[in-house]
Amino acid sequence: RIRMAKAMGLNTIALYLMWNALESAPGVFDLDSDRRDFVAFIRLCAQEGMWVYLRPGPYVCAEWTLGGLPAYLLREPGMRLRDAGDARYMAAVRRYIAAVAPRIAPLLAAAGGPVLMLQIENEYSMFGDDVGYLQALRALWQEHGIDGPFAVADGMKDLRRRKAYLPGAALGLDGADLADLEHGRVFAGDAPVWVAEGYPGWLTHWGEADFARRDYLPTLRRLLAHGHSFNLYVVHGGSNFGLSAGANADDDGSNFQPALTSYDYGAPIDERGAATPAYWAMRDAIAASVPQRLPLPPAAPPRTTFAPTLALPYASLWDNLPAAPVATVVPAGNELLFGQDQGLVLYRRRIGPGAQLRVDGVHDYAVVQVDGEEVGHVSRVRHRTLQSSPQLTLPRAQQAERTLEILVDSFGHVNFGPALGDAKGLVGEVQLQGAPLQEWQAYPIALDDAWIKTLLPLRAASSRPGLFFRAEIVVETPGDAYLDMREWDKGYLWVNGRLLGRYWRIGPQQGLYCPGPWLRPGRNEVLVLDLHRRRAAAIHCADSLRGTHA
Repeated sequence: RIRMAKAMGLNTIALYLMWNALESAPGVFDLDSDRRDFVAFIRLCAQEGMWVYLRPGPYVCAEWTLGGLPAYLLREPGMRLRDAGDARYMAAVRRYIAAVAPRIAPLLAAAGGPVLMLQIENEYSMFGDDVGYLQALRALWQEHGIDGPFAVADGMKDLRRRKAYLPGAALGLDGADLADLEHGRVFAGDAPVWVAEGYPGWLTHWGEADFARRDYLPTLRRLLAHGHSFNLYVVHGGSNFGLSAGANADDDGSNFQPALTSYDYGAPIDERGAATPAYWAMRDAIAASVPQRLPLPPAAPPRTTFAPTLALPYASLWDNLPAAPVATVVPAGNELLFGQDQGLVLYRRRIGPGAQLRVDGVHDYAVVQVDGEEVGHVSRVRHRTLQSSPQLTLPRAQQAERTLEILVDSFGHVNFGPALGDAKGLVGEVQLQGAPLQEWQAYPIALDDAWIKTLLPLRAASSRPGLFFRAEIVVETPGDAYLDMREWDKGYLWVNGRLLGRYWRIGPQQGLYCPGPWLRPGRNEVLVLDLHRRRAAAIHCADSLRGTHA
């Protein structure tokens, strides 16, 4: 992918660091394993003859859960995120910068490395107006031996409104055209003004009619003709593997819009690293404006196929609940009840007769069962107002008491705007016949690797929704693959123990991308947790995100 960007005519790789991927708990850092070794990636960029524009946060947005901020911050009631006046938040930021700065300093251009600039925060004028916060962040980097060059990124409309510009920083403007760049000089003075994010594609949310697309070529040609620097957001998007996808929402948390597992983004280099028609058009435009001959792009990564396979019931969620629930008078969010980030939470209690149930404050999707039978669901995507849900009609009571279970599934945390920091789980009131229900037992289900490895298989056949299904797909030679999930409802998909991410019948994404290196020759285990499905279903090899069969 680095070589693809270079062959397109670009000379710099812009790289976010996701704080919450590097620090799982306060003071618990992993900067070396798997996809967290950003130093190795930066050195790889240098090896390929590319510069690096480093965007380490602490906040990055990026349609990544909580904008890169660690969810453990939400365990502190009332913490103000992105606020220099909250000592608890700033102490966490100080710890993060102290951990990563010693690894960044030797990579700066001033030290002979490839890192040209370091961005301070991200799009802060879209959130706040405290220039002192930006100055405090810069001072923290300087305390640890990093003295720039620094940059900021913002939209011109919000910059005019809030004027949160860090004096002396290179001013990157998002979505800017020529007029915005000219006006940016009013803020930046002698500092460089450039396009920090030019959008050749766009993000897509669950439930939208189709994948978002854009045509950036006319803007790119104007920027090239006038000699402006630009950064494409994004030249390659990749995937929101695991639970990393974020969400958008209105300022009050309504109109919730979770991002897809895919971060293909309509980018010139698609999710699996292949060139799109936009790639070739933009490459031609850049080639015409630079003196050197561009290198040829590498071949697209190899693909593989597999025969359709039936995934059979393997385990039940209900047999694998934690042994000891947490008692709570009223439902509350994952973070405060258990210190859990996303995943599932089961809220359980006994109820008497009554048919009209109302479940408010669902963050983000609730399956309601009575005595083990599904009676309905509440979706924060479908029911878009913050504290309002449809009224569910429960079946007529056959006995004096019944067991009510509300299984809440979360999407990623809101990653942009004032709703940043939304809790997960049930954060509203549950009413039966208009009366609030209290005294609940709550079970955390983190969906983490440790829990998945200890799943107890089914002891007997079960048709109760909340089943794991297992299959084996056979590949002769490993390569990239899309797994077609159109026969399924809503849930999660693992391949060889790696959580690819979420799927959901409402689309538009129906195929989940699995990188070739995560497959092995021969048999590969596929595990599916579906919140609604009761019977076996097939998994096909797809040819795209749309899930059409290969």
